[in-house]
Amino acid sequence: MAVKKGELVRAIREKLENSLEAKASDSRFPSYLFETKGEVLDLRGDYALVKFGQVPTPNIWLRMDQLESVK
Repeated sequence: MAVKKGELVRAIREKLENSLEAKASDSRFPSYLFETKGEVLDLRGDYALVKFGQVPTPNIWLRMDQLESVK
């Protein structure tokens, strides 16, 4: 899936939990990644920089295939 700047997205649990990124760091992802809407701030290659504004958290780079659009 190709996402665009400004689009609202959320992480897909199944794709993120079994990813290379999960194996390389703490695999206990916070629930807000899957339950709240994040805004795509920037795109680089296969990755999107996402800001989850519901809670005070740092922006996070996620692979585009680990994201789904939300309305």
